[in-house]
Amino acid sequence: MSTLLTYIAIADGKVKRSSLEVLSHCKSLADSAGLSCEAVIIDQKASSFVDQVAKYGASKVYTIESEIFKNHQNGSLLRALGKAIEESGAKVVALSSTESTKDVLGALAANLNAGVVADVSSFELNGDGVKAQRPMMAAKIMGNVEVTGNPILVSVRSGSYELVENPANAEIVSLEAGVNDGDLRSTLREIISATGDTIDLNEAEAIVAAGRGVKDEEAKTLISELASTLNAGIGASRALTEAGVYDPSLQIGQTGKVVSPQLYIAVGISGAIQHVAGMSNSKVIVAINKDADAPIFEVADYGIVGDLYKILPPFIEEIKKIKAN
Repeated sequence: MSTLLTYIAIADGKVKRSSLEVLSHCKSLADSAGLSCEAVIIDQKASSFVDQVAKYGASKVYTIESEIFKNHQNGSLLRALGKAIEESGAKVVALSSTESTKDVLGALAANLNAGVVADVSSFELNGDGVKAQRPMMAAKIMGNVEVTGNPILVSVRSGSYELVENPANAEIVSLEAGVNDGDLRSTLREIISATGDTIDLNEAEAIVAAGRGVKDEEAKTLISELASTLNAGIGASRALTEAGVYDPSLQIGQTGKVVSPQLYIAVGISGAIQHVAGMSNSKVIVAINKDADAPIFEVADYGIVGDLYKILPPFIEEIKKIKAN
C-alpha cells in the first residue's frame, strides 16, 4: 500500500468541504504510515482548484479537465475516476459520501473489482486493508467493518473529520478525459433545482431546522430570519415536508439528509430517533422546544424550554448585536 487517493468533488463551481475533510484525514493517515497523499479533481475547470486542494496536504494532484464535466453524469465520471485510479496506482481511494458519489460507487467498485465500504463515519488503515466504523440501524449502533481488495474504495460521511490545513508543494499531473459526448449513453437535458439559492445542507456550517412547532407563516419567517442572520441552511423534519410546509429536499433524518454542521439549531422538533439519525453528528446542538420532556434535549448541548414565538425574536436580536460588535 503506497498511495492514498482522494476524489475532490466540485459542485456549483466550488470544492465541497466534505471532500477536503476526507483529504485532511488521508493526509494524517499517509503521514503516519509513510505513504503518499494524492488527490484527483474532475471538472470543466479542474486546474483552478489545485491551489486550494494543495493547502490540505496533497503532494500530487491529478486534474481531468473537460467541458463534459460541466454537469454530473455517471458515465463520464466513472471513466475519469477509473483513469485517475489506474494512473495513481492507489490502493485506497477515499471519497466524500455525496449524492454523486452514491450514484457511481457501486459501478466503480464493479469496474475495478475493488473492495468497497460506503457511508462510514471513520476509517483507518489495517495492514493491507481498511478498518471502518459505519452507522447502522438509524445510527443507533455502530458497525465495525474490515475490507480488503486492490483497490479499496471508501466513502465518508460529511462532518466525520475536521478540516486541517497542511500546505504541500503539489505536483500537478494533467490527464485526458478519455470520453466525449458521443460515448455517453444518456443525455442531460435540464437540471431543475428545487431549493433555489438555499445553502446546501451537506455543506452548511450552520443549520436551522424546523419541526412541528413551526406551523404558520410567522414561524417560517422567524426561521428564515434566524438562518439568514447566521448564514445558515434551513432544514425540516419529515412532518413538515410531508405537509408541504417545506420542500422534501430539505428533510433531515433517517429517510432524508444526514448532516453534520458545526451548529445545529432544532426549533420545535421533538427529537424522534428517525430525525436524530440525520443530525446527531453535529458539533453543537441547540434545541428550542416548549415541551421540557422532548427527546431532543437528550442529544442537545444547549436547550431552551419555551414558545418559539417568544424565544426567537430576542434570540435573533442578540445574535445581530454580537455580529455588529
